[in-house]
Amino acid sequence: MPHQLPPEGDWRTWVILGGRGAGKTRAGAEWVRAAVEGPKPLDPGRCRRLALLGETQDQVREVMIFGDSGIMACSPPDRRPTWKASRKCLEWPNGAEAMAFSAHEPEGLRGPQFDGAWADELGCPAVDKGTNQPNVFLDPRSSESHLPRHSTGQRDELIQRQYLRALHLYWDDPDNNPVSPVYDGPMVDLSRAFVWAWDARPYPWFPGLSDVWADGANWRRGHWITGRASARTLASVVTEICARAGLHEIDTSALHGFVRGYLVPDVGDARRALQPLMLAHGFDAIERGGRLVFRMRDGAHATELDPDALALSDDLEARLTETRAAEAEMAGRVRLRFFEADGDHETVAEESVLPDDATHAISETDVALSLTRAEARQVTERWLVEARLARDTLRFALPPSRIALGAGDVVSLDGARYRIDRAEITDRQLLEAVRIEPGTYLAAAFPDDPATLRPFVPAIPVQARFLDLPLMIGDEAPHAPHLALTASPWPGSVAVYDAADDSGYALNTVIAARATVGATETPLAAGPVGRLDRGAPLGIRLFSGALSRIDGPALLAGGNLFAVGDGSPDGWELLQAREVEMIAPDRWRLSMRLRGQFGTDGVMPPVWPAGSVVVRMDGAPAQIALAAAARRQARHYRIGPARRPLDDPSYTLTVAAFDGVGLRPYAPAHLRAVPSGGGLDVTWIRRTRIDGDDWTGPDVPLGEERETYLVRILRGAEVLREASTDAPRWRYEAGALGTDLAGGPVRLAVAQVSARFGPGPAARLDLG
Repeated sequence: MPHQLPPEGDWRTWVILGGRGAGKTRAGAEWVRAAVEGPKPLDPGRCRRLALLGETQDQVREVMIFGDSGIMACSPPDRRPTWKASRKCLEWPNGAEAMAFSAHEPEGLRGPQFDGAWADELGCPAVDKGTNQPNVFLDPRSSESHLPRHSTGQRDELIQRQYLRALHLYWDDPDNNPVSPVYDGPMVDLSRAFVWAWDARPYPWFPGLSDVWADGANWRRGHWITGRASARTLASVVTEICARAGLHEIDTSALHGFVRGYLVPDVGDARRALQPLMLAHGFDAIERGGRLVFRMRDGAHATELDPDALALSDDLEARLTETRAAEAEMAGRVRLRFFEADGDHETVAEESVLPDDATHAISETDVALSLTRAEARQVTERWLVEARLARDTLRFALPPSRIALGAGDVVSLDGARYRIDRAEITDRQLLEAVRIEPGTYLAAAFPDDPATLRPFVPAIPVQARFLDLPLMIGDEAPHAPHLALTASPWPGSVAVYDAADDSGYALNTVIAARATVGATETPLAAGPVGRLDRGAPLGIRLFSGALSRIDGPALLAGGNLFAVGDGSPDGWELLQAREVEMIAPDRWRLSMRLRGQFGTDGVMPPVWPAGSVVVRMDGAPAQIALAAAARRQARHYRIGPARRPLDDPSYTLTVAAFDGVGLRPYAPAHLRAVPSGGGLDVTWIRRTRIDGDDWTGPDVPLGEERETYLVRILRGAEVLREASTDAPRWRYEAGALGTDLAGGPVRLAVAQVSARFGPGPAARLDLG
């Protein structure tokens, strides 16, 4: 394939950079063949002696030579080389040879004069003492999994960086990398040297998503530089801070540390910027000969002092004064807040406690550093031990002959080590020192747990539908609307802000559930009420969610409830469906329906056209907060992803007012007009919106403050006659009936009246 071919031109060195399956092994094998083979099987090629370099001898043999894409598999029978195991060498029929070498034995490359080489990448694991054996790899699932010699197995990115730095410094030196007089280039061309491995998988999702990439755990101590290349050495960060403060006479050669990220939140002096680094990494800044020297607190290189050789001073009660601070003066618990590395950089905390701590006094510190949890725990453990040891202090004097000792130096007295914290120079040196133990500064081993990763949520608008619905369960706020939300992808949670006008918004609610929302694909004609609608199935397409069929008892218990409407707040019919069939991805058919549920038969149109909105009322659409006094008043709503600020472009503006359909009376049932005495006796049966399913009483609850009905005689939109009654009956007198029918047929409409809502939907009867 084109990407497997050598680049055009007279290249001496070239690299194939690709993921698994890109064909790197096949390309290398074909390059070797092209180098050693001539036009005919026994003709010489341009190379007579090659080197095959791999991580291990087994890798060279099993992958590069005998692998499915190796040299043997690529060679035709008349040109296939012979493997000489005793010499670890391939021999071609034309006499060319290729010798196998392992990265475990780099010195083996010295001596033979090679015409070319097929080599692996350079790299070093990010593990303690990784430079002892930079070619080994830690993988619990591999039989070749090894730690470098004498390694503790702890994660260490600094040693990896120092290895790569040493390689580049060495080969950048012309004395070590001379220029060839043949091709006018260095022996090792660093511009074409690549590190294994810069992974194409996005950091920190790799290694964070261990359920997606099984090798994610290997990253922490592996050869990857992904996610590490942007970090800095502690010495370089300290040097930059000092340079910005105008301090150039400094010495950072003794600093060792790996800084993943550091934020200086406020502009201030260098001391303030250095303090968090000094606390976290454990180093001191001391003055020596007019230079500012930075030195790690490792307790090493102690100067032995003879107690009898200490100087006498009038400022000291004795030649050596030892003091121990009271136990109550120290905290037995320390807590560190920091930014968690390898994840979302959330502010998290780690805490350490002395095993004998009884006071539970806590010392808390915040640092704007990016740390792993293991590193933060190591810091807190070091602080506790340092504080416990530092209770023991010494005061003593030294003669002028020991003027070289000063603050930051470590001394040893009677087998114990102390760090000088303060020096006062008069005719002699008065010194104060605190006790230390070198083992305190060795990093303790803690589990390197993966960091927390939240899924990325793109800033896309959320589709919002307000539904002003009747009471369904009975415990809803009757005046507040429901809100159905959907988006693809779903942002996790959605915030709803509201205000009287387009300013001064306040948080109304946060909704975490994504609603099942779709649209009808076939018309839905008005159907029967109170019995199953066995008409043609209703086809719908869902934008989110899924459906399932239910049995009869579940249907009567309120299951599979849907709102179908035109998308306006109060334009909804509630229906149920027993039979649900999936006919294609996201496409469904609903049949065996119960129509006009919860009084919505009174607003059922002759037909819901294709394209009408469908919302499944399964609890996901939640009610928003709305004061009863704000009913029927237009309010401004801004709706968008909860993790985004209110002014984010993903927020959408909706202005809406709500009638409070939960307060709306149902339309009366069984409206009848019986001729009597030339007129009509009109009767109907009252319905209720509250506790109407309890059949044990003599009648359903009224559900309103009082029983009132509005009766109207209509011709088209014209109201011919209007009356009010407080009982489910009305007398249409003969004279009024004759007068009204003289102009043609009329329609009788009866609606129950609510003191808070007004007239509800009307039951209708045509007369004439």
